[in-house]
Amino acid sequence: MSGPDRSADVLLSDGTTAQLRPITPDDADAIVAMHSRFSERTRYLRYFSPYPRIPERDLHRFVHVDHHDREAFVVVSGDRIVAVGRYERLGPAAVDAEVAFVVEDAHQGRGIGSVLLEHLAAAAREAGLRRFVAEVLPVNAAMLRVFSDAGYQIQREYADGVVHLNFPIAPTEQSLEVQWGREHSTEARSIARLLAPRGVAVYGASATGQGIGAAVLGHLRDGGFTGAVVPVHPSAATVGGLPAHRSAAAAGRPVDIAVVAVPPDVVPAAVADAAAAGVHGLVVLSAGFAEAGPAGAAAQRELTRSAYGAGMRVVGPNCLGIANTDERTRLNATLAPRLPVAGRTGFFSQSGAFGVALLAEADRRALGLSTFVSAGNRADVSGNDLLQYWQDDPGTDVILLYLETFGNPRKFARLTRRIGRTKPIVALAAPVRGPTADVAATEPAPADVAAHPAPGVTADPTLPDAGAAPSVVAGAAPSVVAGAASVVAGAAASAPAELRPAGPDGAAVTELFARSGVIRVDTVAELFDVGVLLAKQPLPAGRRVGIVTNSSALAGLAATACRALGLTVADGYPTDVGPRADAHGFADALADAAVDVDVDALVVVFAPPLPGQLPDEDTDFASALASVALAGDRPTVATFLAGRPPPGVPAYPSVEEAVRALARVVSYADWLRQPPGVLSELDGVDRRRAAAVLDAGGPEHELLAAYGIEVVRAELAGSADEAVDTARRTGFPVALKAAGGGLRHRLDLGAVRLDLADADGVRRAYAEMAGRFGPQVLVQAMVPPGVACVVETVEDPAFGPVVGFGLGGVATELLGDRAWRAAPLTDTDALALVDEPRAAPLLHGYRGTEPVDRGALADLLQRVGRLVDDHPRVRSLRLNPVLARTSGLSVLDAQVRTAPSAVRPDTGPRRL
Repeated sequence: MSGPDRSADVLLSDGTTAQLRPITPDDADAIVAMHSRFSERTRYLRYFSPYPRIPERDLHRFVHVDHHDREAFVVVSGDRIVAVGRYERLGPAAVDAEVAFVVEDAHQGRGIGSVLLEHLAAAAREAGLRRFVAEVLPVNAAMLRVFSDAGYQIQREYADGVVHLNFPIAPTEQSLEVQWGREHSTEARSIARLLAPRGVAVYGASATGQGIGAAVLGHLRDGGFTGAVVPVHPSAATVGGLPAHRSAAAAGRPVDIAVVAVPPDVVPAAVADAAAAGVHGLVVLSAGFAEAGPAGAAAQRELTRSAYGAGMRVVGPNCLGIANTDERTRLNATLAPRLPVAGRTGFFSQSGAFGVALLAEADRRALGLSTFVSAGNRADVSGNDLLQYWQDDPGTDVILLYLETFGNPRKFARLTRRIGRTKPIVALAAPVRGPTADVAATEPAPADVAAHPAPGVTADPTLPDAGAAPSVVAGAAPSVVAGAASVVAGAAASAPAELRPAGPDGAAVTELFARSGVIRVDTVAELFDVGVLLAKQPLPAGRRVGIVTNSSALAGLAATACRALGLTVADGYPTDVGPRADAHGFADALADAAVDVDVDALVVVFAPPLPGQLPDEDTDFASALASVALAGDRPTVATFLAGRPPPGVPAYPSVEEAVRALARVVSYADWLRQPPGVLSELDGVDRRRAAAVLDAGGPEHELLAAYGIEVVRAELAGSADEAVDTARRTGFPVALKAAGGGLRHRLDLGAVRLDLADADGVRRAYAEMAGRFGPQVLVQAMVPPGVACVVETVEDPAFGPVVGFGLGGVATELLGDRAWRAAPLTDTDALALVDEPRAAPLLHGYRGTEPVDRGALADLLQRVGRLVDDHPRVRSLRLNPVLARTSGLSVLDAQVRTAPSAVRPDTGPRRL
């Protein structure tokens, strides 16, 4: 019996790769071979007996599983099976299964047991199992540790000389933290092996010195790389003045990475040679892969498969290379002839050739570089991997990202929320199309990048979880539904335009980045404007800005720019020393501002002095600025319209650019001061019940109820008599709503009639509505009045599921007055989301009205966020209206769109 495709490439604790896949009958010989390599101790610990050989009957049972009640995974490293793990249901209707696994002696201690447990638990949950049981000998400390460290609630019992374990396998907050912690350490270690190699093999460096291979070889040699540089050439004795070898292994020196710059059809041979030499990673500069069409995409998949099979990670293909300026490494394995000065800024560029321009600009700005990676086609190593590495890298304080696509948006948001708390992240992210319910967007290059496209580099057309689902209704519409709509499955394009989720606009996406700890910028210039400020100046303590200048006109420009970007011009500023002030007067004004307790940051604007001013006095003005900016605890940005600003002080061509960079950093500092929040314990949440509703295509009120969200019930009526009968059962007064999509909350169009107190009122309202909107109406009990709000979710290309909140009404929808946060929401996220829309003062008690229960709204937002985060099949959700009152709230209408199946990245067990 063939099962679902549960194969996965995984990272082990030493940073190398391996393949995990379901066992097959063809694995019998490999299982016997692995068993023969076990030590006597390993056999005894696994089988509780010497078990010197596997009997034929046991072997047949080992390799034949049904992938449901019995599942088994093998882990393959190189061409060998090195581990096997299995579970077996304890009875036909049991929800418990026995779990066991064994790892070959030579591969123990690499984290294989933990990975097996994660994948076995995920497969068991799919099969309806809820608990694992295991029996472990007390002396098997390593296996006991695998179970105890997994984050599950484990019960132990010692009997008959064996430790009996049992534990539920549903993911818990602790088990996820453990899984993510292991993910972090393995990914960071794998990147560290790439960036600090003992030796580099170069494939494709010509003996003539021409071509990109020769260029990289020269950059490695001339850049002072501290390890071995090994040119691999089929015939030449020397290449680039270095001894060449027929294979990397023939060099007789440790080689950790291989730079591959050969034609695409020769790449497989280079990969095989690198694997034979024990290389840890490939940096593939060669083009002609996924960017070249379907055949190239197939070749790229084969490249990655071969690399993973040999335990190697892949940077590229079609990339620029990697670099590390640390004195202990001095690695320049890039096409850039010169690296920026050594510093503490890490830089990731998805683009290949464009990365050369980025490095050149960093060098021009004197922005010190710690490490650099260009991902090219991003077949394997991505920006998320680099974030994991930079989190703990002591040589990196600031992170710059140039991103064209988001391959794993949920993981990106999760990582940046954590890493941004300790290291600022600045991202130039290609603009994305507004998200739809199912289809992710292709992301074009930013406007200022499009003029310099990277040859052969294309953006991924969709995210991994994208794909339009059939446009069908999940089951016939029931006569009684929540908000009178059944759960609809399919792409949003099949829905009426007014029902499609709009999603965050450009400003909201920028805010989403900010709320995840990312400073999003719009241009390459701004990427470096902000990067230089973060690298060279402290963070501001607030939003109050002191402006010092020698020009009244420029003072006005600076003040206007500050106010336009949400900064506060401190009382008593701008300070204009006047055009006749000398350097001493300028220095005094700067010194006063630098110690002013009402100033959090300084904007300094220096205009050309009066005619006749001595040129060397420019240096005096620069020295005055340096004495303040480099010694104080307040960030300083400067615009020098004459002379040169002092080194170390962020200087900008215009006042507006200086203030804009400062505003970005101020907002980031504001985010840092906010508490990170926690994921609240929510009563009444039943994930299993919700999954069952989705499986059955049940009505949305049942789905929402599984997360403690109650919707005021409404019944469908197709005639005046039915409407009256329903109203009598419901109890007067009632409301009538047109059942057509997008009309159920349109009081302004007459599609909603309220406070119908008797049968005659219902009949009159029905007659008027049926003539305009059709015979189908909804009958719903009246609830106490409140402030109308809207809660919705969509899938965003950069963040995965996001939750939106705003106040109801045509005007607020027209103005796009909606705030957004990535799911799941913490308690802090939820309350901030309630207060963020421009119309939010209406919730606090505006012009004498009673304030609403914001806590109830925050609770609702957390429940909605948890629902869409837990269930990828829920592609969009909309609650409109939600009536918020002084005590509690009422959800009057709910619409949910689902896909038949969906798997989001960053869910389930670890995989590459």
